[in-house]
Amino acid sequence: MAVSSNTRSVTALEGARERMVRTQLLDRGVNDPRVIDAMRKVPRHLFVEPALVNRAYDDDPLPIGAKQTISQPYIVGYMLQALALKGTERVLEIGTGSAYQTALLAELCANVFSVEKLRNLAVQGRAVLDELRYYNVAIHVGDGTLGWSEHAPYDAIVVAAGAPRVPEPLAQQLAFGGRLIIPIGDRTSQVLKLASRTPNGLEERSLGECRFVKLLGKYGWPG
Repeated sequence: MAVSSNTRSVTALEGARERMVRTQLLDRGVNDPRVIDAMRKVPRHLFVEPALVNRAYDDDPLPIGAKQTISQPYIVGYMLQALALKGTERVLEIGTGSAYQTALLAELCANVFSVEKLRNLAVQGRAVLDELRYYNVAIHVGDGTLGWSEHAPYDAIVVAAGAPRVPEPLAQQLAFGGRLIIPIGDRTSQVLKLASRTPNGLEERSLGECRFVKLLGKYGWPG
């Protein structure tokens, strides 16, 4: 029996996804079983532009339009592992972007509240999430530096863009004992920070250097 080209392409993409997990994640220390299972399951190729599908599982960020990118798989996995999600959390995501990380969060927690500045990206992301039946995700179009106070407090907050400092609204919307991960630095390079909210404020530690697009908004960089 002949195998269709579509079947061959799906098989090739599944193989590329498994290689991504083994070589980009497990071999580099991302080994949280829940994160690995989610990244094995979520089809990253559905979140990139059609012309880039054959590069979907490369060890690189990729453009998604509007001067935005889908982050390198390793950094996504690394950030999610640092949050140590157990499955019951309410999570705020700043920067829906392609919605790939949003889908992973939907696998890892109870509810995801995602804020995206660009309406076209929010609409595109919602469509893919609906196609994959991730119905535990709500998306809001607005200034991500303001968070989404209506659904606060959050057990975890993940920011997918670089900021000069932690936006104060995000610190206030984080539950006590909750974790916030965010790139902090200048316009071209940052340090990934993991913060926990305590009665005395945020306690931060550095997780290494990184490079993200700018977080635009009232408490971020000017547009």
